[in-house]
Amino acid sequence: MKSFKLFAILFFSLLTLNISAQQKKYVMVIHGGAGTILKKNMTPEKEAAYIAVLTQALKAGYAQIQSGKSSLDAVEATIHVLENDPHFNAGKGAVFTHDGKNELDAAIMDGKTLMAGSVAGVTTVKNPISAARAVMEKSEHVMMVGAGADLFAKDAGLEIVDPKYFWTKERWDGLQQAIKEDSTKAVLDHGNKKSELLGSKNHDYKFGTVGCVALDKAGNLAAGTSTGGMTNKKYGRVGDAPIIGSGTYCNNETAGVSCTGWGEFYIRNVVAKTISDLMEYKGLSVTEASKIALDKVGKMGGDGGLIALDKKGNIAMPFNTEGMYRGAITADGKIEVSIYK
Repeated sequence: MKSFKLFAILFFSLLTLNISAQQKKYVMVIHGGAGTILKKNMTPEKEAAYIAVLTQALKAGYAQIQSGKSSLDAVEATIHVLENDPHFNAGKGAVFTHDGKNELDAAIMDGKTLMAGSVAGVTTVKNPISAARAVMEKSEHVMMVGAGADLFAKDAGLEIVDPKYFWTKERWDGLQQAIKEDSTKAVLDHGNKKSELLGSKNHDYKFGTVGCVALDKAGNLAAGTSTGGMTNKKYGRVGDAPIIGSGTYCNNETAGVSCTGWGEFYIRNVVAKTISDLMEYKGLSVTEASKIALDKVGKMGGDGGLIALDKKGNIAMPFNTEGMYRGAITADGKIEVSIYK
């Protein structure tokens, strides 16, 4: 009899714990990139710095939500923090192209209206996520690229900076190393070995794209992504981040999604929209849909991760790399930040 009572108490305790876990409602989830992020390669100081910035970003977005601002405002404020910090491959910390330039991409999407805006290859906009929002709200277009996007951002009143603003020694050194590896591969590639497709092996092993999905008090979702692209990229390459449906997507009826990783694979699998479609047409949870979409990327040979948040406050943060800078905050302000697998 005693053992039965003990079992009953234990069963109902576990049931209560499970219910409380399910009821945890998140209002924001962020990422700072996925890749070969190993604790053994991280100094305590650098780890603390990453955690501090991710925490600061979550607090910035949460303050917007708490004050009754929209999820779009929360996403923009959060990504500003990450774009302004050189630890991440976005804004100030953007990586360099083969030509020694910083070309920035960003996208934002409103889950309520399905309005979206994005920019690609901008070089003078301090905060590309704001340029993406300006395209969405102040033009009839969805995407603008290059010099035209820079000019539009200036006309829209956004902060414009000298391209030198984006220069950081760590990213410059990363470019030099990538060029050196490229030249070594080129030498090894001669002879009888068949050449790879141009650009197919230009793989940045330390992704740092940033993204955010937020759920405001009105029940509206918004998603945004910002990136400096791929180290040593050539020929005006654009990744998945600014492509609506590939690296960024949001719909109140399903979820908001922001991706990070090897962009070509996310484009080919239309990852962000696939997650939304699996939820809408198959009735899958945000966790199930996210896993299926990322598994397709992995099977094709790509890597990275993503964040997703549904209208009920459930989150998913899958990744198939060694680590992903990530964090979330609940409706009651509890912050969770992680780096490693």
